[in-house]
Amino acid sequence: MCGIVGYVGGQQATPLLLEGLARLEHRGYDSAGLALLGGTGIKVAKRAGRVRDLGDGLPKRFAGKVGIGHTRWATHGPANDVNAHPHTDARGRVAVVHNGIIDNAAALRHRLTEQGVELASDTDTEVLAHLVAGSDADTLEGKVREALAEIEGTYGLAVLHADFPDRLVVARNGSPLIVGVGEREMFVASDLAAIVRHTTTVAHLEDGEIVTLTASGFTTARDTTVVDIDPEAYDAGEHESFMHKEMLEQPAAAERVLRGRLDDRFGTAHLGGLNMDARETRAIRRVKILGCGSAYYVGQMGAALVEELARIPADAEAASEFRYRNPIIEPDTLYVAVSQSGETIDTLLAVQEVRRKGGRVIGLVNVVGSAIARECDGGIYLHAGPEVAVASTKALTNMFLGFALLALQLGRVRDLSIADGRRLIAGLNRLPEQIQQVLDQEDALAEVAGRLADADSLFFVGRVRGYPVAREGAQKFKEISYRHAEAYQTSELKHGPLALISSEVPTVALVPADELADRNVGALHEIAARRGPLVVVTHEDVDLGELDALPHFWQRIVVPRNERELDPILLTIPLQLLAYHAALRLGHDIDKPRNLAKSVTVE
Repeated sequence: MCGIVGYVGGQQATPLLLEGLARLEHRGYDSAGLALLGGTGIKVAKRAGRVRDLGDGLPKRFAGKVGIGHTRWATHGPANDVNAHPHTDARGRVAVVHNGIIDNAAALRHRLTEQGVELASDTDTEVLAHLVAGSDADTLEGKVREALAEIEGTYGLAVLHADFPDRLVVARNGSPLIVGVGEREMFVASDLAAIVRHTTTVAHLEDGEIVTLTASGFTTARDTTVVDIDPEAYDAGEHESFMHKEMLEQPAAAERVLRGRLDDRFGTAHLGGLNMDARETRAIRRVKILGCGSAYYVGQMGAALVEELARIPADAEAASEFRYRNPIIEPDTLYVAVSQSGETIDTLLAVQEVRRKGGRVIGLVNVVGSAIARECDGGIYLHAGPEVAVASTKALTNMFLGFALLALQLGRVRDLSIADGRRLIAGLNRLPEQIQQVLDQEDALAEVAGRLADADSLFFVGRVRGYPVAREGAQKFKEISYRHAEAYQTSELKHGPLALISSEVPTVALVPADELADRNVGALHEIAARRGPLVVVTHEDVDLGELDALPHFWQRIVVPRNERELDPILLTIPLQLLAYHAALRLGHDIDKPRNLAKSVTVE
């Protein structure tokens, strides 16, 4: 959620740090700050608001070749200048930036206050600066190590000390940090986006690591890797937002995740990254999917795919709740962790709970080398490319396709026929072009989105395969338009929610051409009888009867038909466009929705 960037080398640090912080804005934040080591010691500048406000307010002479920067998402204390990072000790000799939460901060603050330390902020992070300053260790790494020995909680942090002007020390426990290696210069960041324009040679720190960075190198035995990524992928280019760019990239992203993984000869998928042979695969008796937010909803779509194709009981659960109910971990259950960033702390902790109890867990993640990817026994990389917007689009689509590949492979090891396997492969190969056909309807969808934006509240409804699509549609709409949006099973409307239907409450209904189409249309008549405005996402051959002629019928959105198991992702694409254009109509900052973050690294 918060963002860290640091630099030590021969260049002036300020422009590099400001650029890095600007590239971390998508993670979500409410204040920003810098600390530099110069000839006169440590200089700090910080303020509530945007990174550009911080840059505009810097002193003219804010120089130094060693520095750290931070974007904060408030946890302890409100968003203001004082609570912004970096935090220093009383003498201003130590500066710290920190992601995560210190669980025993209250006890440490109380102890420091009793020792006569005057705390300036409401934050948990400030105690770290005082603990480092109070250490008697001879090295900066030793001082940080002593301070962290008193800490309970999660952290990704970077520390400067005026007595050690050629270095900074970084440490990780549960919050991501990446070290970047340049030519006689070193970088650190919580996200590759912050440093990718300067280096793609990186090392991912593991939990418990403490590392010293100087211009000539860093103190760890960990191997570096070269990340194969185009820095331009982190630019919006000609698009007005990253979300718009990423929605339009979905056909190409879908082709990437499928490439080389489909075997038409045997009607199956090849997923060598699962690290399971056919015998182990056949021994699976249940699949449990763990994710948060959109990853949880697409996990519900994935569970339906697994049950339909492999005939294995499957369900999805919010990872944030999983470990707190002392779950029963079964040896013949395959656990699947889903996360775009691979750093979602709730999902990571759920993975660790499964592994602690001896379970097998695989990951569906987008970021290579991320914490969840490293923690799992195997997995499927999504190959969606960098996703910057908080609202997930192309990564979500590739999550669905990842589940389709998994279900296909599980099914073919079990009872799915080769004919059905080839039928699904043909459907998967059609999907990129069909996604493009939906995206080509953007202008018409923008018009109806403007009408939805005028409503204070709305419903998204669907049945069976359509219900998790409705949940994801409501999620997208609320997180970027700030309108209240609620998802329900269409069949449940008459059991309570129908009381809220009126001419002021529109309903977006998912009505695929499946065995439930007639029942879905019947429910729409119940909504229409109460003068509820209707937007229906459906297939061309679904007969809506006289609904189209009603004055409060707003739009019929037609998506291409695929195989029935794969239809949910095509029903999802127009809901992304509806949410996007509603938010645009309302004038919101689409890539940085209020109170939200791209990578949620605190519980």
